[in-house]
Amino acid sequence: MIAGSVVSTKSAAVTVAYALAGWALCVATMGVGMRMTSLENALSVHAVAAPVFFAALSFFYFHRETSWPPLYAATVFLGVVMFMDVFVVALFIERSFAMFESILGTWLPFLLIFVSSWWTGLAVRRTNHRAAA
Repeated sequence: MIAGSVVSTKSAAVTVAYALAGWALCVATMGVGMRMTSLENALSVHAVAAPVFFAALSFFYFHRETSWPPLYAATVFLGVVMFMDVFVVALFIERSFAMFESILGTWLPFLLIFVSSWWTGLAVRRTNHRAAA
């Protein structure tokens, strides 16, 4: 239960879909970045772009009537990204867990994805609450 209501399959699917969209944007950023510049530059661009992507997606997500509370949604967003990075990127594409040794390449974007999603959700909820009052 989230905030006293039953979680519907549709609301869970929508939340995961937003997370997958953000993850896909991050993958595209890394793919293009690694083809156009050095790995270090691509990782730097990704570390900046990831929270921007997730803040933008969160802005739209939290304007939905059925959006989850910001802390829950940010946790799901991060969980989906981590799951996809482990099982798709590390195991399937790279066949290595070396990416998890990089603060710039993995851990900083994870932190920034969570924080940007959560704070955007709090800001949207606060704005919506003020508008309703």
